[in-house]
Amino acid sequence: MRSANSDPLLHIRVLLVMGRISNLPTVWSNCLAGWLLGGGGEAARFNLLCLGATLVYLGGMFLNDAFDVGFDSQHRRQRPIPAGLIDVGTVWKLGFASLALGLLTLAWLGKVTGVLALLLVVAVVIYDAVHKAVTLAPVLMALCRLLLYLVAASTTREGVVGLAVWSGLALALYVVGLSYLARHESTPRPVRWWPLSLLAAPVALALVVNTEAYAQLAWWLSLILACWIIRCLRHTFGQGPHDVGRTVAGLLAGIVWVDLLAVAGMSIGICLAFAALFALARLSQRFVPAT
Repeated sequence: MRSANSDPLLHIRVLLVMGRISNLPTVWSNCLAGWLLGGGGEAARFNLLCLGATLVYLGGMFLNDAFDVGFDSQHRRQRPIPAGLIDVGTVWKLGFASLALGLLTLAWLGKVTGVLALLLVVAVVIYDAVHKAVTLAPVLMALCRLLLYLVAASTTREGVVGLAVWSGLALALYVVGLSYLARHESTPRPVRWWPLSLLAAPVALALVVNTEAYAQLAWWLSLILACWIIRCLRHTFGQGPHDVGRTVAGLLAGIVWVDLLAVAGMSIGICLAFAALFALARLSQRFVPAT
Protein backbone atom coordinates (compact mmCIF):
# COMPACT_ATOMS: atom_id res chain seq x y z
CA MET A 1 0.00 0.00 0.00
CA ARG A 2 1.28 3.43 -0.86
CA SER A 3 2.70 5.35 2.10
CA ALA A 4 1.76 8.99 2.72
CA ASN A 5 5.34 9.60 3.94
CA SER A 6 6.78 8.82 0.49
CA ASP A 7 4.73 11.49 -1.26
CA PRO A 8 4.49 15.01 0.29
CA LEU A 9 1.43 15.88 -1.79
CA LEU A 10 -0.37 12.73 -0.67
CA HIS A 11 0.58 13.48 2.93
CA ILE A 12 -0.94 16.95 2.65
CA ARG A 13 -4.05 15.46 1.09
CA VAL A 14 -4.38 13.02 4.00
CA LEU A 15 -4.16 15.86 6.53
CA LEU A 16 -6.75 17.90 4.63
CA VAL A 17 -9.16 14.98 4.50
CA MET A 18 -8.71 14.11 8.18
CA GLY A 19 -9.11 17.77 9.12
CA ARG A 20 -12.26 18.06 6.98
CA ILE A 21 -11.04 21.49 5.99
CA SER A 22 -14.07 22.10 3.78
CA ASN A 23 -15.93 22.90 7.02
CA LEU A 24 -13.43 25.53 8.17
CA PRO A 25 -15.37 28.40 6.52
CA THR A 26 -18.27 27.54 8.85
CA VAL A 27 -15.93 27.80 11.85
CA TRP A 28 -14.77 31.22 10.66
CA SER A 29 -18.38 32.32 10.08
CA ASN A 30 -19.22 31.26 13.66
CA CYS A 31 -16.32 33.40 14.84
CA LEU A 32 -17.43 36.34 12.71
CA ALA A 33 -21.05 36.14 13.88
CA GLY A 34 -20.12 35.86 17.56
CA TRP A 35 -17.62 38.68 17.12
CA LEU A 36 -20.17 40.99 15.52
CA LEU A 37 -22.89 40.17 18.05
CA GLY A 38 -20.48 41.09 20.84
CA GLY A 39 -19.68 44.47 19.32
CA GLY A 40 -16.46 43.64 17.51
CA GLY A 41 -13.05 45.00 18.45
CA GLU A 42 -9.46 45.06 17.24
CA ALA A 43 -8.68 43.17 14.04
CA ALA A 44 -5.64 41.54 15.65
CA ARG A 45 -7.83 39.94 18.32
CA PHE A 46 -10.23 38.64 15.68
CA ASN A 47 -7.34 37.10 13.75
CA LEU A 48 -6.13 35.32 16.90
CA LEU A 49 -9.69 34.15 17.54
CA CYS A 50 -9.90 32.59 14.08
CA LEU A 51 -6.46 31.01 14.43
CA GLY A 52 -7.30 29.49 17.81
CA ALA A 53 -10.69 28.25 16.61
CA THR A 54 -9.08 26.72 13.52
CA LEU A 55 -6.52 24.82 15.62
CA VAL A 56 -9.21 23.54 18.01
CA TYR A 57 -11.38 22.43 15.08
CA LEU A 58 -8.52 20.62 13.33
CA GLY A 59 -7.47 18.95 16.57
CA GLY A 60 -11.02 17.76 17.10
CA MET A 61 -11.23 16.36 13.59
CA PHE A 62 -7.92 14.51 13.93
CA LEU A 63 -9.02 12.96 17.22
CA ASN A 64 -12.35 12.08 15.64
CA ASP A 65 -10.54 9.80 13.19
CA ALA A 66 -8.30 8.41 15.92
CA PHE A 67 -11.25 7.48 18.16
CA ASP A 68 -13.25 6.11 15.20
CA VAL A 69 -10.54 3.84 13.80
CA GLY A 70 -12.45 0.68 14.79
CA PHE A 71 -15.74 1.88 13.31
CA ASP A 72 -14.07 3.19 10.16
CA SER A 73 -12.26 -0.12 9.65
CA GLN A 74 -15.68 -1.75 9.27
CA HIS A 75 -17.82 0.94 7.67
CA ARG A 76 -15.52 3.59 6.13
CA ARG A 77 -12.37 1.86 4.99
CA GLN A 78 -11.55 4.75 2.68
CA ARG A 79 -10.69 6.97 5.68
CA PRO A 80 -6.94 7.67 5.96
CA ILE A 81 -6.14 5.49 9.00
CA PRO A 82 -7.85 2.22 7.93
CA ALA A 83 -6.60 2.85 4.39
CA GLY A 84 -3.04 2.75 5.77
CA LEU A 85 -2.19 6.30 4.71
CA ILE A 86 -1.22 7.47 8.20
CA ASP A 87 -0.41 5.83 11.51
CA VAL A 88 -3.02 6.17 14.26
CA GLY A 89 -0.31 7.14 16.77
CA THR A 90 0.65 10.11 14.62
CA VAL A 91 -2.98 11.18 14.47
CA TRP A 92 -3.30 11.09 18.27
CA LYS A 93 -0.25 13.34 18.59
CA LEU A 94 -1.44 15.76 15.91
CA GLY A 95 -4.89 15.97 17.47
CA PHE A 96 -3.81 16.74 21.02
CA ALA A 97 -1.03 19.10 19.88
CA SER A 98 -3.48 21.09 17.76
CA LEU A 99 -6.01 21.29 20.60
CA ALA A 100 -3.33 22.48 23.03
CA LEU A 101 -2.06 25.17 20.65
CA GLY A 102 -5.60 26.30 19.95
CA LEU A 103 -6.41 26.51 23.66
CA LEU A 104 -3.26 28.53 24.37
CA THR A 105 -4.02 30.90 21.49
CA LEU A 106 -7.56 31.55 22.71
CA ALA A 107 -6.51 31.84 26.36
CA TRP A 108 -4.12 34.64 25.29
CA LEU A 109 -7.22 36.73 24.53
CA GLY A 110 -8.38 36.85 28.17
CA LYS A 111 -9.42 34.86 31.22
CA VAL A 112 -13.08 34.52 30.28
CA THR A 113 -12.14 33.46 26.77
CA GLY A 114 -9.64 30.99 28.20
CA VAL A 115 -12.22 29.37 30.47
CA LEU A 116 -14.78 29.12 27.65
CA ALA A 117 -12.09 27.76 25.32
CA LEU A 118 -11.19 25.10 27.89
CA LEU A 119 -14.85 24.07 28.08
CA LEU A 120 -14.91 23.94 24.28
CA VAL A 121 -11.85 21.68 24.14
CA VAL A 122 -13.30 19.37 26.79
CA ALA A 123 -16.60 19.19 24.88
CA VAL A 124 -14.73 18.39 21.65
CA VAL A 125 -12.77 15.54 23.24
CA ILE A 126 -15.86 14.09 24.93
CA TYR A 127 -17.78 14.23 21.65
CA ASP A 128 -14.98 12.51 19.76
CA ALA A 129 -14.73 9.80 22.39
CA VAL A 130 -18.41 8.88 22.70
CA HIS A 131 -20.26 10.09 19.60
CA LYS A 132 -20.55 6.64 18.02
CA ALA A 133 -21.97 5.09 21.19
CA VAL A 134 -24.21 7.80 22.65
CA THR A 135 -27.64 8.66 21.24
CA LEU A 136 -27.35 12.27 22.43
CA ALA A 137 -24.09 12.82 20.55
CA PRO A 138 -25.74 15.47 18.29
CA VAL A 139 -26.33 17.53 21.43
CA LEU A 140 -22.62 17.36 22.25
CA MET A 141 -21.75 18.52 18.73
CA ALA A 142 -24.24 21.37 19.10
CA LEU A 143 -22.65 22.31 22.43
CA CYS A 144 -19.30 22.68 20.67
CA ARG A 145 -20.76 25.18 18.20
CA LEU A 146 -22.54 27.08 20.98
CA LEU A 147 -19.33 27.32 22.97
CA LEU A 148 -17.50 28.59 19.89
CA TYR A 149 -20.08 31.40 19.62
CA LEU A 150 -19.51 32.28 23.26
CA VAL A 151 -15.73 32.14 22.86
CA ALA A 152 -15.97 34.55 19.92
CA ALA A 153 -18.30 36.93 21.75
CA SER A 154 -16.07 36.93 24.85
CA THR A 155 -13.21 38.48 22.87
CA THR A 156 -15.20 41.58 21.90
CA ARG A 157 -15.87 45.02 23.41
CA GLU A 158 -19.24 44.10 24.93
CA GLY A 159 -18.52 40.45 25.65
CA VAL A 160 -21.11 37.67 25.82
CA VAL A 161 -24.35 39.60 25.33
CA GLY A 162 -27.80 38.04 25.35
CA LEU A 163 -28.26 37.98 21.60
CA ALA A 164 -24.98 36.09 21.18
CA VAL A 165 -26.26 33.43 23.59
CA TRP A 166 -29.65 33.14 21.89
CA SER A 167 -28.09 33.03 18.43
CA GLY A 168 -25.67 30.38 19.60
CA LEU A 169 -28.56 28.32 20.96
CA ALA A 170 -30.45 28.65 17.66
CA LEU A 171 -27.36 27.46 15.79
CA ALA A 172 -27.00 24.61 18.29
CA LEU A 173 -30.52 23.39 17.53
CA TYR A 174 -29.77 23.55 13.80
CA VAL A 175 -26.62 21.48 14.40
CA VAL A 176 -28.60 18.90 16.40
CA GLY A 177 -30.85 18.45 13.37
CA LEU A 178 -28.05 18.01 10.84
CA SER A 179 -25.96 15.86 13.21
CA TYR A 180 -28.92 13.56 13.73
CA LEU A 181 -29.14 13.09 9.98
CA ALA A 182 -25.36 12.62 9.70
CA ARG A 183 -25.59 9.57 12.00
CA HIS A 184 -27.50 7.83 9.19
CA GLU A 185 -24.77 8.38 6.61
CA SER A 186 -22.54 5.36 7.31
CA THR A 187 -25.16 3.07 8.82
CA PRO A 188 -28.42 3.63 6.89
CA ARG A 189 -31.62 3.23 8.87
CA PRO A 190 -35.07 4.87 8.90
CA VAL A 191 -34.94 8.64 9.47
CA ARG A 192 -37.42 10.25 11.83
CA TRP A 193 -38.70 13.65 10.82
CA TRP A 194 -39.04 15.47 14.13
CA PRO A 195 -35.31 16.11 14.76
CA LEU A 196 -35.11 17.75 11.33
CA SER A 197 -37.64 20.38 12.47
CA LEU A 198 -34.83 21.80 14.60
CA LEU A 199 -33.21 23.06 11.40
CA ALA A 200 -35.83 25.83 11.44
CA ALA A 201 -34.76 27.19 14.86
CA PRO A 202 -32.57 30.02 13.46
CA VAL A 203 -35.45 31.20 11.27
CA ALA A 204 -37.81 31.27 14.25
CA LEU A 205 -35.36 33.30 16.34
CA ALA A 206 -34.63 35.76 13.52
CA LEU A 207 -38.32 36.47 12.93
CA VAL A 208 -38.85 37.08 16.65
CA VAL A 209 -35.90 39.35 17.44
CA ASN A 210 -35.72 41.35 14.19
CA THR A 211 -38.40 44.02 14.19
CA GLU A 212 -39.09 47.30 12.43
CA ALA A 213 -36.16 48.28 10.17
CA TYR A 214 -34.59 44.81 10.24
CA ALA A 215 -37.77 42.76 9.82
CA GLN A 216 -37.83 42.77 6.01
CA LEU A 217 -34.18 41.76 5.73
CA ALA A 218 -34.72 39.01 8.30
CA TRP A 219 -37.59 37.65 6.19
CA TRP A 220 -35.45 37.58 3.05
CA LEU A 221 -32.50 35.92 4.78
CA SER A 222 -34.86 33.44 6.42
CA LEU A 223 -36.27 32.60 3.01
CA ILE A 224 -32.76 31.99 1.65
CA LEU A 225 -31.93 29.66 4.54
CA ALA A 226 -35.27 27.84 4.28
CA CYS A 227 -34.85 27.30 0.53
CA TRP A 228 -31.33 25.99 1.07
CA ILE A 229 -32.49 23.54 3.76
CA ILE A 230 -35.28 22.24 1.51
CA ARG A 231 -32.86 21.91 -1.41
CA CYS A 232 -30.46 19.88 0.74
CA LEU A 233 -33.17 17.61 2.17
CA ARG A 234 -34.32 16.71 -1.35
CA HIS A 235 -31.15 14.61 -1.75
CA THR A 236 -32.37 12.38 1.09
CA PHE A 237 -36.14 12.54 0.85
CA GLY A 238 -36.80 13.42 -2.79
CA GLN A 239 -37.39 11.12 -5.71
CA GLY A 240 -34.46 9.24 -7.16
CA PRO A 241 -31.33 7.87 -5.42
CA HIS A 242 -31.01 9.04 -1.83
CA ASP A 243 -27.70 10.59 -0.74
CA VAL A 244 -27.55 11.44 2.97
CA GLY A 245 -23.92 12.51 2.68
CA ARG A 246 -24.80 15.13 0.09
CA THR A 247 -27.60 16.44 2.30
CA VAL A 248 -25.32 16.68 5.33
CA ALA A 249 -22.59 18.44 3.34
CA GLY A 250 -25.08 21.03 2.14
CA LEU A 251 -26.50 21.59 5.61
CA LEU A 252 -22.99 22.02 6.99
CA ALA A 253 -22.30 24.76 4.46
CA GLY A 254 -25.68 26.22 5.42
CA ILE A 255 -24.23 27.05 8.85
CA VAL A 256 -22.85 30.16 7.16
CA TRP A 257 -26.40 31.27 6.26
CA VAL A 258 -27.44 30.62 9.87
CA ASP A 259 -24.64 32.90 11.03
CA LEU A 260 -25.59 35.62 8.55
CA LEU A 261 -29.19 35.44 9.75
CA ALA A 262 -27.94 35.97 13.31
CA VAL A 263 -26.42 39.33 12.36
CA ALA A 264 -29.22 40.51 10.06
CA GLY A 265 -29.02 44.27 9.61
CA MET A 266 -25.23 44.50 9.32
CA SER A 267 -23.58 46.22 6.35
CA ILE A 268 -23.53 45.00 2.77
CA GLY A 269 -19.83 44.29 3.20
CA ILE A 270 -20.55 41.91 6.07
CA CYS A 271 -23.22 40.14 4.00
CA LEU A 272 -20.71 39.72 1.17
CA ALA A 273 -18.16 38.29 3.61
CA PHE A 274 -20.60 35.59 4.70
CA ALA A 275 -21.56 34.89 1.09
CA ALA A 276 -17.86 34.45 0.28
CA LEU A 277 -17.46 32.00 3.18
CA PHE A 278 -20.45 30.00 1.94
CA ALA A 279 -18.99 29.88 -1.57
CA LEU A 280 -15.63 28.80 -0.14
CA ALA A 281 -17.29 26.02 1.85
CA ARG A 282 -19.13 24.68 -1.18
CA LEU A 283 -16.05 24.95 -3.40
CA SER A 284 -13.90 23.17 -0.82
CA GLN A 285 -16.39 20.30 -0.65
CA ARG A 286 -15.57 19.54 -4.29
CA PHE A 287 -12.05 18.57 -3.24
CA VAL A 288 -12.32 17.48 0.42
CA PRO A 289 -15.35 15.61 1.84
CA ALA A 290 -17.23 17.50 4.54
CA THR A 291 -17.84 14.35 6.61
